[in-house]
Amino acid sequence: MRVFSGIQPTGAKHIGNYIGAMRQYVTTQDEGDAFFCIVDLHSITVDYDPRDLHDRTLDLAALLYAVGLDPDRCTLFLQSHVTAHAEAAWLLSAVTGFGQLGRMTQFKEKGEGKEFVSAGLFTYPVLMAGDILLYETDIVPIGDDQRQHLEIARDIGQRFNARYGETFKIPRGVYPTVGARIMDLQEPSNKMSTTGGTTQGTVLVLDEPDVIRKKFKTAVTDSEREIRYAPDEKPGVSNLIEIMSVAAGRPIPDVEQAYAGKGYGDLKGDVGEAVVDLFAPMQARYKELRADEGELRRLLRVGAEKARQTSAPTLEQMYERMGFVRP
Repeated sequence: MRVFSGIQPTGAKHIGNYIGAMRQYVTTQDEGDAFFCIVDLHSITVDYDPRDLHDRTLDLAALLYAVGLDPDRCTLFLQSHVTAHAEAAWLLSAVTGFGQLGRMTQFKEKGEGKEFVSAGLFTYPVLMAGDILLYETDIVPIGDDQRQHLEIARDIGQRFNARYGETFKIPRGVYPTVGARIMDLQEPSNKMSTTGGTTQGTVLVLDEPDVIRKKFKTAVTDSEREIRYAPDEKPGVSNLIEIMSVAAGRPIPDVEQAYAGKGYGDLKGDVGEAVVDLFAPMQARYKELRADEGELRRLLRVGAEKARQTSAPTLEQMYERMGFVRP
């Protein structure tokens, strides 16, 4: 079985990124031939700083290895190192509907109110479809916020197959059962985000322990003191319960039972400590890996070479079935 997923290097990674994506990468890397891609080409579809993109790309590579990706058990590479991704996106644009792209939620949200909206932001889903379909992917471990993008990738693959002959496997998404959407600690009705969220409500994977503790201690809950899991009624408390469930490795009902009759202060303090304990070994490993940039780049070169070899036959099939004269 083939596993594929991608993650953008822009923005410091928070606990929502860890639960929704990175943790899934670690658990699925043994389910088959796993490819994980740092999608740096996607990062230029909105305003960005070139130096920041360069540094954060290497930061993310080190972090992904630090949270548990093993170069002996999976393939990690940079999207821009495998030109098949950009080529596949152009070919797939021929079977992608303009109206379908215009209905994408991310395009509407990121483009709203902006004086300049890049064509790249509009065609972003086509590049993502190319990322996934090139690798004969069976499963795509992603966060719930990427569900719409995976669905359009499936549609594009099916349309290509119908028009040019069976070429792509049509993959299915694998979503986290707990923590599919981690919310901002200060604005629990909004998803946690490093771009649109609050600073105090966004817990970064590389935050110092005392910073993590403080962010949880000041988390917004509600006026009703009962600690129970009810995302629609009590989003702040439910968010803390979900984070505790993941960080401590305990089912949600067990967390609820453990805090029956206790106050919000107890829950907030314990969640903060559980997250500090969860991230401590990752942070230590990250510092070691990031300090050796030469080794980091070597690992990425090895990953890119395997990705090129794996994606090349699919790209060649695309060209041939679309009628191109091959060199």
